[in-house]
Amino acid sequence: MNSTHPPVLIVGAGPVGLVAALTLLQNGIPVRIIDRDPSPHIAQRGPVIWPRSLELFKFLDVPEVNNLGRPMPFIRSYKLGTLEPLEDSLFAPHMEPTPAVPFHAPKMIGQPLLDVVLRHHLEKFSCSVEMDTELRSFEQSEEGVTAVLEKNGILETFDTKWMIGADGAKSVVRKQLGLTFLGSTRDDFRIITGDIRLKGVGLDRVHFHRFGSFGGRSLLLRPTDEVGEDGWQFFISDREIALTKIAQSEELIFETIVSFIPTEITFNKLVWVGEYRANIRMVNKFSEGRVFIAGDAAHVHSPTGGQGLNSGVQDAFNLGWKLALVEKGFVDKSLLETFTSERLPVISEMLEMTTAILHESLTTGEVTLQCNPKLFMLGINCRFSSIVLDEFATPVERRPISAYGVFDEGHLEAGDRAPDAPNVLQVGRGESDVKTLFGLYRPWYHTVLMFAPSLADATPILGALEACDTSVVRKAVVLPSSAPVAPVAAPCVDVILVDQEGYAHSAYLVEPNQTKVFVIRPDGVIGAIVHGAEGVKKYFSTIFWDL
Repeated sequence: MNSTHPPVLIVGAGPVGLVAALTLLQNGIPVRIIDRDPSPHIAQRGPVIWPRSLELFKFLDVPEVNNLGRPMPFIRSYKLGTLEPLEDSLFAPHMEPTPAVPFHAPKMIGQPLLDVVLRHHLEKFSCSVEMDTELRSFEQSEEGVTAVLEKNGILETFDTKWMIGADGAKSVVRKQLGLTFLGSTRDDFRIITGDIRLKGVGLDRVHFHRFGSFGGRSLLLRPTDEVGEDGWQFFISDREIALTKIAQSEELIFETIVSFIPTEITFNKLVWVGEYRANIRMVNKFSEGRVFIAGDAAHVHSPTGGQGLNSGVQDAFNLGWKLALVEKGFVDKSLLETFTSERLPVISEMLEMTTAILHESLTTGEVTLQCNPKLFMLGINCRFSSIVLDEFATPVERRPISAYGVFDEGHLEAGDRAPDAPNVLQVGRGESDVKTLFGLYRPWYHTVLMFAPSLADATPILGALEACDTSVVRKAVVLPSSAPVAPVAAPCVDVILVDQEGYAHSAYLVEPNQTKVFVIRPDGVIGAIVHGAEGVKKYFSTIFWDL
């Protein structure tokens, strides 16, 4: 994967930039990824990974995020001035596990560990992050981008075809593109957050401990072994004192924490600290020419809801497969316009939702996330997209966009997340690791999922796809458990699956005697739901140069 001039330069090596890089590398596109900081981040920052993002990491074959992530703890609040528990409450909504949703609860993993995991996967492609390398300026033309980089005081001119700015809220890429970043700054909400090592008599490492009321004078402590066996992530808010002064003094931070907790505290080390106030802003578009932005470079918001990092990596995943297809010459570059058109409504609704949560939390003194199932992000959709096709949905003129919808297993349209289904059995080609539908989906190809009563019923659809390049389109037939499974000559199909317990038919709302075709995009979104071969051709005609 080494190249002296990789076609994509990624600026910023946090989780958003790393996911963009990994998505492109898995698509066979070399990248160069740089970061201005001399060393990787050490701060826990936003540690919540919601179920939709866990699915994304499943498709990227990064199981460590789910395996190493810790379950979200209960919040334990205390009577004022005591260590007497007042109540234990859920931080997030409760969701029962179902066959269609393999990840039904959020996990917590700090950014340093997440970065290590993702960098390890980049190394499999002989790609590593160039630290202490800063973007100074760039120019672009119809043919490419010329970037001026600086490392150790030495300037370098680097020519590439595309550039992705994942360089945070103060993004150099966004500013030099001249994109608007409209919104507001909430002066009524400021916090100090950081990572610390301490021991407190009576403080268990099972709960998220809360002293005081949110937005008023409060302290939140989250235990995290990633910082150390005595490690904690902390959040301090107080409207009456100068938080900036406290944030600049380790001694004042210690004193402030002690003032909240009526027990013996032994401090070990302050690892990291930063001051935060709620900026709520977003761009008017995610790209200009050959340059794109994603994550905090494109949108910042209230931390209530923990949607930021998740939204950013989902930006990167949406962009990655599209840019790869353009770079490989399979599609027209106009496909890249759907990066903005699909993500802008999602981010706009996300800002509205998280701002509403912040306002309610400041009003009540309680962070009430457990009542909002949208936070799981499973209902995020692009039903409104110009590149999705649904022959079963009833057209509704001027239907309002609801990009951050409530997840409903009983309703499925093109533009929704593709459900999972366990206990599917691959037949016809010996042993296989494919035991779930999610085991099929990967970011470098579309999956044509054909539900049919028998293999013979799927034959016309397979014939229509015979000329498709198997590097970007895979074909899978899903048969009901009642179908004959005797070997049948089917050279055009990549996978034949028997839905042993009916989970796939149930999740995709298909009757056993029905023929119904789903095209699953490389990002795990349903691109099309159609009756047969003509519908599949119609969908792919909006994506590829040629079927």
